Amino acid sequence: MKYFCLNPISAAGTDLFTKDYEKIEELAQADAVLVRSGAMHELDFSDQLKAVARAGAGVNNIPLDKCAEKGIVVFNTPGANANGVKELVIAGLLLASRDIIKGVEWVQSIKEEETVAKLVEKGKSKFAGREILGKKLGVIGLGAIGVKVANAAEMLGMQVYGCDPYISVEHAWNLTRAVKYVKTKEEIFRECDYITIHVPLLDDTKHMINQETIGMMKDGVVILNFARDLLVDDDAIEEALSSKKVSRYVTDFPNVRTAKMEGVIAIPHLGASTEESEENCAAMAVRQVMNYLENGTIINSVNYPSLDAGVCQTVSRIAINHKNIPSMLAQFTSIFSAENINIENMINKSRGDYAYTILDICTPATKEIVEKLSKITGILKVRIIK
Repeated sequence: MKYFCLNPISAAGTDLFTKDYEKIEELAQADAVLVRSGAMHELDFSDQLKAVARAGAGVNNIPLDKCAEKGIVVFNTPGANANGVKELVIAGLLLASRDIIKGVEWVQSIKEEETVAKLVEKGKSKFAGREILGKKLGVIGLGAIGVKVANAAEMLGMQVYGCDPYISVEHAWNLTRAVKYVKTKEEIFRECDYITIHVPLLDDTKHMINQETIGMMKDGVVILNFARDLLVDDDAIEEALSSKKVSRYVTDFPNVRTAKMEGVIAIPHLGASTEESEENCAAMAVRQVMNYLENGTIINSVNYPSLDAGVCQTVSRIAINHKNIPSMLAQFTSIFSAENINIENMINKSRGDYAYTILDICTPATKEIVEKLSKITGILKVRIIK
């Protein structure tokens, strides 16, 4: 198997590849691509390419539909950078509450004065802030990052409200019982002094922080965005900061507008910029790619369904990426039946317009079988796993 790194990938990941894998310098010959932030929308993908693994959570740099249409599974690594982001969110809470940044800048401006110590004691009141102890924090989105933020804030003495209608069982178990779970984000808007958002950017989450939702919030609320830039409407946040409805907006995604706004604490996308996060993301990406190439297992894909058939226990395994349309399974089974091949195990999962099927058979898979399966309308890719 051959892999290509579009960006530098931590050795904590690439060192996991066995001797059966070869790093190459040309995308055209790759079975898998590892990427961080490199743009892929304008790249051409060969029929050889089977997987793209994003060493991180966001995938807006990858053409998901284009990949799905060619039978290329795109993976990301949710949760691998969760601790790094959590720590920066907590830092953002403190920066928004205590005027630390302006205070530090002021000290730098007087550092040449002989009476620095006296000037500091005299001028420190200009940078007074408030404590977060006892304040209400609303966490919208209780995935890997949101849960860690909620738990950490509760440990710091905050009253934490959490909202996520799609919270997983795993994340629910990891959430401390002290967090008040609410059914709607509107309750968080009304009740909380600080609001932090940890949801993906989708059509129904774009500009979820807007003029209407800000209008529901307390005066002087602090909003933190360490998820995606477009979750917050720039027009609405600028107006709210100007009127002091929002006292601070902390964002890890500064743009040409927010970087100039008074009251914005703009951080240069440092959420996952730690050595540990990069290593965790790289290792997770590589493990997922190897599991897919060697076993056909899909975990944490963003354009195909999850499917885990384990290690093949039969003579052979075939994996099929295909359109989610009627009669596909019937056509698969009829081909094997015509060849007098018994299917020991078959698993099929779908996600939107695309589906994925694994078939374990009791005789060696042949190129002829692959060719017959590939001729079925709606087939995108057929692989012999074993």
